[in-house]
Amino acid sequence: MKKPDLIEKTQEKNNKRKNKIRFYYSFLTIVLLICLVQIGISAFNNITKSISYHGKIKKMKALNQQAYAENQRLKEELEDFSSLKSLEAIARNNLKMAGEDEVLVIINKPQAPATETKKKKTLKKNIDKKK
Repeated sequence: MKKPDLIEKTQEKNNKRKNKIRFYYSFLTIVLLICLVQIGISAFNNITKSISYHGKIKKMKALNQQAYAENQRLKEELEDFSSLKSLEAIARNNLKMAGEDEVLVIINKPQAPATETKKKKTLKKNIDKKK
């Protein structure tokens, strides 16, 4: 009778060991799947960030080129304004100044008709009020 008991006990131990091994492999499989999902999500996020950063880099390069061109234009404009002829032109046109041996002539433009009609209307109102 001892032999069947011994066989049963060894079979029970083997079954318990197999169950532990199955649980261990199942646990490792679940951990592996979680890791794979995490790696996939991280890869997707990195790819989308990389694409968006490349777009931002292109925009920033274009903006840099525009700023550089504007800077060059302003430098040229500054050089133009620093010359004596351009300063004289600004003084003549904007400040109504004249150079030596020059006579300044200012031509007044006639008033626009819209302002004349407004003046007439206000005059009529004032006359009507007096009556």
